Parts: sequence; structure tokens; C-alpha cells
Amino acid sequence: MAEQPWVQPYPVRPQQMYGQPWQPAPTAQSAMRASNTDRDRTVDVLKAAYAEGRLSRDEYGQRFDAAYKAQTYGQLAQLVADLPAGPMPGPFGAAAGLPAAYGPAPMPMPMPLPMPMPARRVNGMAITSLALGVLSLPTLGLAGLGAVATGHVAKAQIRARGDEGTGLATIGLVLGWLSVGGWVLLFLLAALGVLD
Repeated sequence: MAEQPWVQPYPVRPQQMYGQPWQPAPTAQSAMRASNTDRDRTVDVLKAAYAEGRLSRDEYGQRFDAAYKAQTYGQLAQLVADLPAGPMPGPFGAAAGLPAAYGPAPMPMPMPLPMPMPARRVNGMAITSLALGVLSLPTLGLAGLGAVATGHVAKAQIRARGDEGTGLATIGLVLGWLSVGGWVLLFLLAALGVLD
């Protein structure tokens, strides 16, 4: 009886067979700008890999953030280079001509559940701005300048990092500017002699 040739049950990239890290080969498409749809497709692959246990929560969160910041196809390809693009179609085991040692054909996997979006953290400076803004009322506006300064820093950090807390920073800024404005008005009235 002729021995049947062994068939690889899943595709292996040549570099992976020798234990080297795999990087996608640069192509003309690597430099092309990616669209929102391309980013969504990449995130779908990451979600499936996370659901299958191929990525830890931290890896998933890092790659998720990087996918939405990616500008080109090459950057997106690097995020999923070590992950399968989806379940492999076709027969396995005896149906594929493999020896019985490879076991029966696996059952088809159900579709992975949608993964929740990683929670974005609330910016600490926004919380500080709100706290100082609220404290400017009982301190007669002394904390207002701190509320204004931390509010502007918080707005800049939120834009740069994509943190949560825009509303908190805005409320802190409004309360801070009101208390600073109150002090300025008080000094102007004192300088004009209205308060004498």
C-alpha cells in the first residue's frame, strides 16, 4: 500500500518554519493610504484572534489603538502579520488524506462574539480641573487659576491621546474662568475707587 503524502493542515509562511519573526514583504501597496473600511477589517481580524486566545487583553488593546492610528496598508499588515486571517476552509484529517494519527476532522468553529471596545481612560488632568473648579467656589476663587491651567492641559492631552474627560475639563475651565473673571472685576472696581 502506497503511503499518502502528508499535507500541511494550515499555511505556514517560510520564515515561520525556521523560527524567524515574520514581517510582510514591502509591496507597492504597502505605502498606499488606508481607509476606515481597511482599519475596520483589520480590527475584525484582531477581534477574532482575541476571541480565540491568540492575543492577550493588553496586546489586543495595543493593536486595536494602533489599527485606528495606522495610515497605510503596510502599517495595518504589520498588526496582523502573525495572525490567521480567518478559519481555514476545506477538509482535515482522513477526509484530507492525512493519516488517522491526525484525528477526526474538527468541528466548525462558531463565529466569535463581538468584542467590546477597550475602555478609554478618563484623563487625570480633566478630573483635577473639575475638582479645582468646584473648589474655587468655597475658596472664593483662589483655586480658579489652577482649574484654568489644568483644564487647558487636559484638553491638549485628550486631543493627543484620545482619552475621555472632555466634559469634565470644560466644566473645570468654565468654573475656573468665572472665578478668575470675578477676581479681575474685583480688582478693576477697587482700582477705579468704586469700592471705597
